[in-house]
Amino acid sequence: MYSEGEEREVQYVSIEKFAKDCRLTIVEGEKDSELQLTTVNVNRPGLLLAGFEDYFGDKRIQVIGNAEYCYLNSCADEDRAMKLESLLSRKIPCVIYTRGIEPSNVMKQLCIKHNVPLFKTDLLTSQLVNELVDYLNDLLALSASMHGVFLEVSGIGVLLTGNSGMGKSETAMELVHRGHRLVADDNVIVKKIQGKIIGSSPANIRHFMEIRGIGIINVQSMFGVGSVLNQKDVDLVIELREWQPDAESNRLGDIVHYENILGIEIPKLTTPVMAGRNLAIVTEVAARNERLKKLGFNATAQLLANVGFSNEE
Repeated sequence: MYSEGEEREVQYVSIEKFAKDCRLTIVEGEKDSELQLTTVNVNRPGLLLAGFEDYFGDKRIQVIGNAEYCYLNSCADEDRAMKLESLLSRKIPCVIYTRGIEPSNVMKQLCIKHNVPLFKTDLLTSQLVNELVDYLNDLLALSASMHGVFLEVSGIGVLLTGNSGMGKSETAMELVHRGHRLVADDNVIVKKIQGKIIGSSPANIRHFMEIRGIGIINVQSMFGVGSVLNQKDVDLVIELREWQPDAESNRLGDIVHYENILGIEIPKLTTPVMAGRNLAIVTEVAARNERLKKLGFNATAQLLANVGFSNEE
């Protein structure tokens, strides 16, 4: 056994919910009992079953596919029972059989003995492992809640922040009207997944938006399913701030600022809010400019290079 370097804060999930989320059938285990999950890694216990017990991840979900099943069937009954006992006595979270394989009676009895939930699925082993890793990455991700409005604008995830009354929701409404997509209004859930920040909305307020003077609207019902998105990478933060005549401004955009979200630096712009300024168009241009930067084109750098070339001449 060894220490899991990728352990996260423990999460408890009911067996029934886990089975539903991962498209599994419960073979053994009480529906109301809970799985204790702490790592995004998934394990196939072939080495342990073969007798190599070092470096075994006992906190990982254990997946038994065709290879492990055929190996166990090649063993004598007594030997097979000992190998399964060695696996199930380690307080593992659960065992999942893939490819429609039916767990043996010995396996079921040992799972009951050691209180290890047992599942099965028709999915291929590789497909299940990939889906489990995605599921665990989302479940165990470091997360936080941020005040703002989050949209996909021209393929870029834009998080609008700022004090109340700055026009975040109105700007978002105009952007949706222009064909962009809403992810979350007011409360944005951000998660750190595989080095990226993913933004989404709490399920109970998803697709809803508050517009001052109108009230609550359902964006999906009003503009169609193409106007909303469940989640998106956060690529750019735009803070709407009341315009001050004497405030310093980065007019050329040559100074890059960042917002630290869960340890990840996200490019950040500060946009002055003033009468007559169309914030939706400004946000759209900022998103398109950020997309160009990701493709390697930087208008500011090009302009400065052109000016420098002209000066040399």
